[in-house]
Amino acid sequence: MKLSSSTIVITGASQGIGKGMALHLAGLGAQLALIDLNAERLEEVALACKEAGSPKALALACNVADEAAVISTFAQIAEQFERIDGLINNAGITRDGMMLKVKDGAIEKRMSLEQWQQVIDVNLTGVFLCGREAASIMALQQNDDAAIINLASISRAGNVGQSNYAAAKAGVEALTVTWAKELARYKIRAMAIAPGFVETEMTQSMKPETLDLIRMAVPLGRMGQPEHIAHTAQFILENNYLSGRTIEVDAGLRI
Repeated sequence: MKLSSSTIVITGASQGIGKGMALHLAGLGAQLALIDLNAERLEEVALACKEAGSPKALALACNVADEAAVISTFAQIAEQFERIDGLINNAGITRDGMMLKVKDGAIEKRMSLEQWQQVIDVNLTGVFLCGREAASIMALQQNDDAAIINLASISRAGNVGQSNYAAAKAGVEALTVTWAKELARYKIRAMAIAPGFVETEMTQSMKPETLDLIRMAVPLGRMGQPEHIAHTAQFILENNYLSGRTIEVDAGLRI
């Protein structure tokens, strides 16, 4: 895929990894449809993308877990850009907690259904909804190559305190393989990126001692940057023989 003047949709684009990918692809001349719930911050990112070199950057406030909102948003994208060359499913949340805690022979605390459902709704159902709508547009346009990139995580293998997040990210990886098989006939590729710990607003809110422990666990001794994920997304978009696989960007960390 030639990124210059291509149209790329990015969810969760108002901050962190999503923002980093948007600015990176803008610098390569891509047109961008940016999706997030935070409309104000999203407008700021869209403006920054235009300043970075994007011919067109559109900010669209949308809850990716809301089917009607997603359908409407992708209809707007199709109207504004006429085509979609790539979708990066990046939107995600965490609601961490142990499945249960026992103290003095009694159940002290359990992960609530709300904690579980919120993460599944955004991190898994949101990926499905956006992937379905993007693929529906991609499949009907004349193209030699289109791609969907899903953000998984090294937590997909299982991580303490993340029953909801780990399950969602494992599901994201399974969706990626399934879509690669189903959508190849329409010249649509599907890939996943599984980041390790990346320095974003979310991770920077952690306690300093927790961040120090994380850095010590990473073989390279440092956390990743949004740019590392952005470069990986560029590699996937430009290499039209990549499909059905997950690229781990974690500096060798295993959790």
